[in-house]
Amino acid sequence: MALEASLTELQAEASCPLCQDYLRDPVTLGCGHNFCDSCIQQRWEDLEDIFPCPVCLHHCPDRNFRRNHQLHLIIDIIKLVPRRTERKRQEERLCETHNEVLDQFCEEDAELLCPQCRVSSDHQDHHLISIERAAENQRKKLKICRELLKRQIEENIVACRNEVSKFIEESRKMENCRMELHPEFEEFKLFLRKEKAEINVRLMQEEKELENKLAKNKSHISNHMDTLKNLLSEVIVLCSLDDLDLLSRRENIHRNYEDLPSPTVISRELKKESLTLPPHYFGLQKMISTFHADLTLDPATAHPSLIISKNKKIIIFRTSLPDLGNSQTFTPYAAVLGSEGFDGGRHFWQVEVKGRGEWSLGVCEESYHKNTLMSPTRENGCWSFEQSTRATKQAVRGVQIGVFLDYEMGEISIYNLSRRSYLHKLTGIFTEKLMPYFAVRASSKHFSISLVTIS
Repeated sequence: MALEASLTELQAEASCPLCQDYLRDPVTLGCGHNFCDSCIQQRWEDLEDIFPCPVCLHHCPDRNFRRNHQLHLIIDIIKLVPRRTERKRQEERLCETHNEVLDQFCEEDAELLCPQCRVSSDHQDHHLISIERAAENQRKKLKICRELLKRQIEENIVACRNEVSKFIEESRKMENCRMELHPEFEEFKLFLRKEKAEINVRLMQEEKELENKLAKNKSHISNHMDTLKNLLSEVIVLCSLDDLDLLSRRENIHRNYEDLPSPTVISRELKKESLTLPPHYFGLQKMISTFHADLTLDPATAHPSLIISKNKKIIIFRTSLPDLGNSQTFTPYAAVLGSEGFDGGRHFWQVEVKGRGEWSLGVCEESYHKNTLMSPTRENGCWSFEQSTRATKQAVRGVQIGVFLDYEMGEISIYNLSRRSYLHKLTGIFTEKLMPYFAVRASSKHFSISLVTIS
């Protein structure tokens, strides 16, 4: 009996846990369990990353198993001994109630059933299927769940990578911001050092002037004290004279005392020094150097009252209009467009306005000039800033004006570069190509607008 039990146990160990038959081409996993090569390959079909042992769920990375040739020879020997039963072993899982083999599955209750369980009143009207089919259905559902989980993992990996990329991009932007600010801080420190040196020089000059004033005041007061001492001596002498001599010389003493002038004291009020920082200086310098656009004028769009120089950089206004004939100009206003237009990005151009008169700068849509009767308004696709220059020395020397276009933001900013100050901002929604716009409303005989080229 002991020999038969040992033989039965040996036959069980030589069976595949998946097909319950003798092992065919046996392979051994890292955990030590043995399977038919075809059975384990079929169980791991469609798996990519995780390959669990069907018995103990031990992870076998990269389908890591080895063929067991020695076990293959042993099985060939075991096959020579007939089995006491042809029933497939399942380790046999028996019903706890009826002690019979579990061979059916109830889908409604998700329970394993034996032949007696399935005829009981609890499962008579339920849909029952074989364990093999139920396991196959379950594997299909798990496969779908696995694919969903894998897709979610991939999406989360992509999202994580995107977050890391965003963090790296923001870090790069902050580092660029530091690098951009560094030269401005250095320039600012240089400006402060120069300003400090100039203020110190002025204070030293004022200190010397104050010393000179104090010396002069001291001299005047000293002379006045000498005069007072002399008068005091005379008064003392007079007091010692007899009555007649005293009375005869009284008027002279009083006259000298009453007519004595006060000492001249020079004002020594200090000038108040203050630090004057140039507004918008550093930002404008950066803007000019980074986004400067070298523009030229388009003579074909110029109003007859405007003269365009040969290099297409200067606009000169003339008060007497020539014979217009059949001339076609883009607007009845004394205006002209730039030759270069912009349909995106940031751009900065600079002009110099000389003379007394009214002028305007800005941009207009490329299609604006097709209707010569249109007024230069925002509704008609023209964004311009108007200003007048009065008869001052600055008008003769020229006023530097800057125009900054940010196409995507829909902004046009105007700056007075002579004073390093901000003048005005125009906003809009830009959908067409924009052309630089220059116009003169009314002016004196000597008026010009020049495009400034930065070397």
